[in-house]
Amino acid sequence: MEPLWYLTKDGDKSCLELYERHYSCNHYADGRERTQCAGPGFVIFLRTADADAMFIWRKYIDDTIPKQYGIECACFRNEAPGRYQSSELVKQADAIADHVWPGERHYTKVHPQKVRSTNPGYCFLRAGWRSCGETQGGLLILERIP
Repeated sequence: MEPLWYLTKDGDKSCLELYERHYSCNHYADGRERTQCAGPGFVIFLRTADADAMFIWRKYIDDTIPKQYGIECACFRNEAPGRYQSSELVKQADAIADHVWPGERHYTKVHPQKVRSTNPGYCFLRAGWRSCGETQGGLLILERIP
C-alpha cells in the first residue's frame, strides 16, 4: 500500500481545523484563535495529502492516573473514512513512530461517551492494539506493545 501520511508541523492551518472538530479540543474561553494543538514534548505531526485526516504522536511526561509511558497518540481524526480506512492510517502511523522511537510502547486514551462508535477505539483494535484499562477519569487506554 502507498504511504498515506505526510509530515507537517504543529500549526498547519488545515490540521488546526480538523483538531477544532475533535472531541479532545479545548476551546479557549476568551475566544483566542488556536495556533497549535499538540502540546509540550517531542511531536510528530502527520496529515494526509488533502488534510482530511491527521495524527499526532507525542513523547512527553504523562501524568495520567494510572501513569502511562511510551509514545502517545494525542489526536487522531479521519474525516474521509470512505477514502481511507482508519485502521490502515493507524498502522501506517505506527510504522512511522516505530522508525523514530524503536521499541517504544504506543498508547492512546479514548473518551467512550464522546466518540460516535458503539465500539470506541475500534480502528486501533483493528490495527493490532489492545485495551489495557482505563484512566481515573474513565478514559479507555489502548496500547500497542512492540
